[in-house]
Amino acid sequence: MSRIHNPTFAAKVTSAAEAAAAINPGDTVAISGFASAGTPKVVVPALAERIHAVRGAGSNFTINLLTGASVSAETERVLAEIDGIALRMPYQSEPTARRKINHGRMDYVDIHLSHVAQQVWEGYYGKVDVAIVEVSGITESGELIPSASIGNNKTWLDVADRIVLEVNSWVPEAMAGMHDVYYGTALPPHRTPIELTRVEDRIGQPTFRVDPAKVVAVVETDVPDSASELTDPDDVSLAIAGHVLDFFAHEVKAGRLPADSLLPLQAGIGNVANAVLGGLDRGGYRDLTCYSEVIQDSMLRLIKDGVVAHASATSLALSATGLTELTDNIDFYRDHITLRPQEISNHPEVVRRLGIIAMNGMLEADIYGNVNSTHVMGTRIMNGIGGSGDFARNGYLSMFLSPSTAKGGAISSIVPMVPHVDHTEHDVQVLVTEQGLADLRGLSPRKRSQVVIDRCAHPEFRPLLHDYVARAQALPNVGHTPHLLGEAFSFHERFTATGSMLP
Repeated sequence: MSRIHNPTFAAKVTSAAEAAAAINPGDTVAISGFASAGTPKVVVPALAERIHAVRGAGSNFTINLLTGASVSAETERVLAEIDGIALRMPYQSEPTARRKINHGRMDYVDIHLSHVAQQVWEGYYGKVDVAIVEVSGITESGELIPSASIGNNKTWLDVADRIVLEVNSWVPEAMAGMHDVYYGTALPPHRTPIELTRVEDRIGQPTFRVDPAKVVAVVETDVPDSASELTDPDDVSLAIAGHVLDFFAHEVKAGRLPADSLLPLQAGIGNVANAVLGGLDRGGYRDLTCYSEVIQDSMLRLIKDGVVAHASATSLALSATGLTELTDNIDFYRDHITLRPQEISNHPEVVRRLGIIAMNGMLEADIYGNVNSTHVMGTRIMNGIGGSGDFARNGYLSMFLSPSTAKGGAISSIVPMVPHVDHTEHDVQVLVTEQGLADLRGLSPRKRSQVVIDRCAHPEFRPLLHDYVARAQALPNVGHTPHLLGEAFSFHERFTATGSMLP
């Protein structure tokens, strides 16, 4: 049965190809999706076919692409492979797009996810010509029921000149009511406080609003979200998780965290974060809360086991098994999960008020605690900063996690100086590798360097790092943060020249 219960929208049902015809060369196109969930399924591939045909006939056709964060790999790939994207913002994780960006064939703007809505409203990227947004249904009154992510969809629907809706009947109808769409944000000087004081609070409505006059096409689909596959935690991930859980126990004993429920948790995407969350059930915790961007498989298990009472996010980043678990038990999970717009899930005011424990991944950290989470060897973008800065800058605890080495031991994740800084030492409190945990709170730079090397660096690299610090500190007038400027990037230079950071 059709999920479109409003006659005005039902009259606009068309094919994906006809919907794609609403997009013109040079348009700025905003699409739904966050970590694959809720990505448009058929209109973007149809647009790619159209772009390919136009370019094959000798005419230029590119678009500027705005998203919530990453979208499904196949969706981004079909546009990147044909050089259909002129500019991309704010976060990507698809290898073809990454290569185009690093080769200078696609412009890329990497910003904090909490900044996207405001910058788009302010016109930093020009006008948004078209929004392609997946929903799970349209009510009789013309309200839009969100699907498995919210991301920036509220903003796209508000600002776009033309709107294409994909109504996906694969999304369980029982998911309706899981969403909390807040319409109270405003630009300065008209802002008011975000009245959210508990993770489970609801401050908005369960549906999107849209001007029917702006909707130029409605396409019906029945296609599942792409799964965010995870591998089983390896020994390194489990060791990192163990250090984090020991640290939580230490903080509870010190009286800095509540004994049973800690504080609301935020964790980035990936196997390390999944392993940390998965280990919480061994700590004896109950009624934990999560205030994050995405919900992964481990969170579903914690909710089902009663370890987590409520989880708030903007998207569901689940594996195939996780998707099945969610859809088979949607009535249960709807009472324990709230999906919000990312301008609320990542809002600095809310993150600070709730006292979030922020746990995010990194590529590397230097001996003083500066973190590079985006650029390989300082120049080649990996994915983007995403929301890690929103939580690191404003959380109660800011933790960055990584294996101590990469590329089979050829790369150290602890280096003398990071060649690209995403999170300065002022926003980084704790570093964790499988080797150990470095608590940097209250430490001067000289003391910080010793703790980072001794507790986080791999034993193969510790002598090199200690030697660097000793020689730097021995220089006259070396200053507050000792460095050998001629050698600060020697690890990276050595890897570029020889394929290993080791001599």
